Parts: sequence; structure tokens; C-alpha cells
Amino acid sequence: MTIGVGGSSAERELAGLGQGAHGAVPITDAERRERCARGARLMADRGIDAMLLPAGTSLYYFTGLRWSPSERLTGALILASGAVHYVCPAFEIGTLRDANTVPGPIHGWEEAEDPHALVAQVLTREVPGPRVLALDEGAPFFVAEGLRASLDRVQLVSAVAITKACRMHKSPAELAIMQTVKDMTLEVQRRAARILRPGITGNEVKAFINEAHTRLSGAGSTFCLVYFGEATAYPHGVSAPQVLKDGDVVLIDTGCELEGYKSDITRTYVFGKASPRQRQIWDLEKRAQGAAFAAARIGVPCEAVDRAARSVIEAAGFGPRYQVPGLPHRTGHGIGLDVHEWTYLVEGNTQPLAAGMCFSNEPMICLYGEFGVRLEDHFFMSDSGPVWFTQPAHSCDAPFGEA
Repeated sequence: MTIGVGGSSAERELAGLGQGAHGAVPITDAERRERCARGARLMADRGIDAMLLPAGTSLYYFTGLRWSPSERLTGALILASGAVHYVCPAFEIGTLRDANTVPGPIHGWEEAEDPHALVAQVLTREVPGPRVLALDEGAPFFVAEGLRASLDRVQLVSAVAITKACRMHKSPAELAIMQTVKDMTLEVQRRAARILRPGITGNEVKAFINEAHTRLSGAGSTFCLVYFGEATAYPHGVSAPQVLKDGDVVLIDTGCELEGYKSDITRTYVFGKASPRQRQIWDLEKRAQGAAFAAARIGVPCEAVDRAARSVIEAAGFGPRYQVPGLPHRTGHGIGLDVHEWTYLVEGNTQPLAAGMCFSNEPMICLYGEFGVRLEDHFFMSDSGPVWFTQPAHSCDAPFGEA
């Protein structure tokens, strides 16, 4: 079906969506405790005594505590022994105690006290010196500086070797949630294509997508990019208002969240009849995406996947490497609790592919001054190779497989 023929109303497309009926199974307490135990084993192997996780996705991953980052330090101190201690403002102890988290003592600091000194006190009491403390790589600078000022004879290092090693290998329970949330966004993409009409604005499409995500997941879009025509040539678009007209390339990149796990799917197609040039570039993008998927095999380095996609684009006369017209960015990123997380399908990353890793596959072709095409789906690595979460776009004229 050509996009723009037989369009549907937003009300009709939304009417068929049931709110929050996803049936996803949350991560269990037992799995979170095993994550903490694995992190503790990794710390012991690396000579690290404890790991501090301020508010953020790693805190949620290990403990189940979802807490908004702020200037007040709240976090978990996970020891190499496996014990978990929480630090938070004293007036938040009741709230934290009621949270569904991995059990552990809660240490409160008053407003006039230094929370970093409290972390130092707990660490000193629990671990004989000298000590090595790993700090979440996403921690704010003020936390790192506060710890340096408060810790005596303690070496402060990055926790990335622990957080990355744990988080980039998804469990069956994580994969099941991720499958559900990606199915939701693909359905939203399908319905968004059906509401397009001449004169519709990008903001109208975003509002529809947000409402559709809300009805499916119980929450709105975590992000949404909608671009038409020349704006599609730029990976994250332009700031100018978008108004759709016949013959425009349409690029929609959006996602939502379920149990903390993110979706991120892009579809590009033509509103109306595609020109030979538009169809040529769309088909080239699809071949590049397919080449990346075919190159993803257990044990091969991440950069080989990027190289496979880039080689297809370069063979068509674009590039080379990151030059435009061509593919100016990496082929893909890891995904999970963050939209972009370890590890990346990019030149120079020799990390071997392993079971449980999850990636976007989006080797975008950018033609500045004309248009761009990005087809983004995600796959995970099984023991026998890559598996799509969502099936790639069917064709330029029927991106969602309609006859």
C-alpha cells in the first residue's frame, strides 16, 4: 500500500489500542539479587571492595530502586561481599524503605551533613583498608569530587567494568520485556503511517504517537522524531516546523518504555509515489541493514558489523567511512534500560559479540540537501546468532508489508 492512499483518522487508529494491557512480567527480586551477586564476584576478581551507584539506570538494574537524580545523593553501596547498603537524605528513608528493592540497611544524612562523608563512614566500617571504590560511570561530577574529598586512603575507579559486563548481557526475562516494548512501538509506527495526509504537521504526528504509546504501555513516548523531506537527511533532523506534502520522504524515530526497558524503532518511507532516486537509496539502506545483521555472529568483533554495513554503502559510491553523502555515524548501539548503552557497533570496538547482547541496526544514508533514509530495528544475540526483535521494513512502497 502506498503511504498516503486510503488514509485513516487518528481517532480510528487510537480506538483499537487497549491501554496498558501488555502482560509483561517484571524482573523478579531473585534476579536482582543474582545481579548484585554477579557484580560482587566481578569486584572481587578485579580487587575492588565496593561499588557506589547513585540514582540512575544502574541503580535500578542492580537493586530495583528507581530514583530521580538530583543534587541530593541517593544511591546504593554494593560491597564485594555481596551486601547492599543504601545512602539517602534522612527525610527520604521512609520512602526508600517502602520501595521494592534488594534488602539492605539504609543510612540517612541530614541536610546540613555531607553525604559523601557518610559513604566514607560506611565503607570504612565495612571494609578494612586500604580500599578501592568503583563509582558508576554515569555519576555526576559533584559526586566524584565529594568522594575524593571525603575518602582517606581509598582509590576511586570507574565501575564500568562491572556495570558494562553485567548489563550488556540480557537475561531471558529482560529479552521478553524488550520484545514486548519493541512490538508496541512497531505497532505505533504502523498506525502513524496510516494517519498521514497532506498538510499534517510533525507535531500532530508526535501527539498521535505519544497517545498511542500511552494506550499500549501506560506511558507516553520516551522520545519522538518526525521529519519530512530534506529534514530527513540529518540524523536528528532540523528545528524548522514540519509540514507534509506529496512526494516527501518521511522519517519517524520513536520509542517508549516498559518496566524501565526502552524501544527505539525508525521507519522511513515516501508519502505518495517514490521517485527512482528515493527508491534507489531506500533499497541500498535495506541492503546495508541486512549486511550488518548477516555479519553479526558469536565471537566476531562489534566493528565487523559496522564494517559490513559501511562496505555496502561505500560500494554504491558513497562515503568513504564517515563522510557524507553516506553513513556518518556508527551502525548501531546497545540498548536496554538506556536507549544507548554498552556496547556499540562501531569502528574500533573489538568487543566480541556474545549471547544476550542487544543492538540497534541503523546504518543511515544521509544525502544533505536531498533526503535521508534510516531503517532501525533491533536484534539480540542468541547462542546460534542474531535474532530480530522486529522484522525489518518490507519495501519502499510497502514498508509494513501491506499488499
